[in-house]
Amino acid sequence: MSSRILPSQRRGLLQMGGALTGLLLARPAAGQTGYAPPTGVDTGHVTDGKVEFPNWRAAADPSTPPPPAPLPPAQRVGFAIVGLGRLSLEELLPAFAECGFAKPAALVSGTPDKLQAVAKQYGVPEASCYDYASFDRLSDNPDVKAVYIVLPNGMHREYVERAAAAGKHVLCEKPLANNAEEARAMIAACERAAVKLMVAYRIQYQPHNLAALRIIRRGDFGRLVGMTAVNVQTVAANGTQQWRHKKAMAGGGALPDIGLYCLNTARFLSGEEPVQVHANLFSPEGDARYAEVEETVSFTLRFPSGFIANCFTSYGARDDKYQRLNLAAATIDMPNAYKYQGQELYLARNLDGQDQRGAIILPPKNQFAEEIDHMARCILQDSRPRTPGEEGLQDHVVMEAIYRSAASGQPVTFPPQPRRDMFRSLPDGIL
Repeated sequence: MSSRILPSQRRGLLQMGGALTGLLLARPAAGQTGYAPPTGVDTGHVTDGKVEFPNWRAAADPSTPPPPAPLPPAQRVGFAIVGLGRLSLEELLPAFAECGFAKPAALVSGTPDKLQAVAKQYGVPEASCYDYASFDRLSDNPDVKAVYIVLPNGMHREYVERAAAAGKHVLCEKPLANNAEEARAMIAACERAAVKLMVAYRIQYQPHNLAALRIIRRGDFGRLVGMTAVNVQTVAANGTQQWRHKKAMAGGGALPDIGLYCLNTARFLSGEEPVQVHANLFSPEGDARYAEVEETVSFTLRFPSGFIANCFTSYGARDDKYQRLNLAAATIDMPNAYKYQGQELYLARNLDGQDQRGAIILPPKNQFAEEIDHMARCILQDSRPRTPGEEGLQDHVVMEAIYRSAASGQPVTFPPQPRRDMFRSLPDGIL
């Protein structure tokens, strides 16, 4: 068979070759997608090492927040978590996953198998695991810049002072101590060691409570007239086995444990300090759980502006943690105000001659991560925490007056403070 190509075949091959050449030329070069290039609306831009995007929504919709800009892990502030109880394991250590400026760097526990298990879970090296006897060796660990004290109240003073002596900044759970005398000693120890002391008042870093603060301080609805605050929960029948029912370990019962949220939030939202407190206390007769500490406390705080806060706390009632704020021209309802999550905020007011009540929707944030990151930023920037030791001391001063009033049946008065927010500072942009 002849292999000779006829003229008509040659023309067909040439036409086919031209088509193939066109296809090859139209195909994108290696590494190219062939899609239209994105614009800055989608790619964003980098400013000072942070990625930013222009707003892509119309004015009818809320704008989206900027993306997180965490520090590289090696630059984050290392914390030693002191005490691996429920709060540390259920809330604090998981919260570090949402922190951008802090990381867990060491663990302290008196239970060796628990210490080993948690260290593996969070990647903490064995050399950075301590028991309480070896706690002072934290001074030799350069990865630890701060300690978070998560121990029973009666142990706070010892470990805050030991942390300060080790040259570490201190974030301490509330209440700061068992009493005002201890709190003063802790503040003085941290001042002598030139380390920062912050009290973990998570409510002052929680978005819904900050939104309420903004509404109140802006004054758009007139003055804050009254507040109703309730923080109650139950304890098991075997409660006598818990440290919270031993006065030497807890300092008191429902008041310093959960009633403190009502007290501190009233002070925080108003910016004022009470000039009078009147209280009642009750514990069931014959209940061993309340042989040393109280079950229920009701107290009324009166402030210089005339603002009155009615507060109720108990270990004997089903879990409920809400607050209502009465302003001259609006009402703020806050279910779950003091819970770890699930806060809500409703604003009721007269709008165009009609009663309106609507929810203020806020993006969720982990309040534990917010407070931990705040402490980390204070260390990085060498600034004073918003909730320093003095804020915790003032709550002890008022709580001791609450107990005196309950014992005597008479109100206890305080001299007025010279200015608002005497013992704390507020986030930028609030006022």
